[in-house]
Amino acid sequence: VQLVESGGGLVQAGGSLRLSCECSGSTFRLNGMGWYRQAPGKERELVATISSTGGSTIYAEPVKGRFTISRDNAKNTMYLQMNSLKPEDTAVYYCNAPLQTGALWDWGQGTQVTVSS
Repeated sequence: VQLVESGGGLVQAGGSLRLSCECSGSTFRLNGMGWYRQAPGKERELVATISSTGGSTIYAEPVKGRFTISRDNAKNTMYLQMNSLKPEDTAVYYCNAPLQTGALWDWGQGTQVTVSS
């Protein structure tokens, strides 16, 4: 399985971005998925998860109410709509299938999100 994240960029505070995660292979639809981010000097953190069918979502407190995770299993693609962005959202964003410890697949290259104040 390969994961390819895209959609990042430079945006002003208050702006929006939509990230995409394309997953090769047929197992995408069988797995819950998540968006992670890693800011400079910090550990990677899980910010949002979605169940295999898309019927259940969970958000970390810092992004709750601003980010929306979704998926299209027919396209093997997951999305993260990010609104009301803040400078503290600046990070490299990754997708993967969360496990209790770690993640299921090798990490992709991520996509850089930079929010200017």
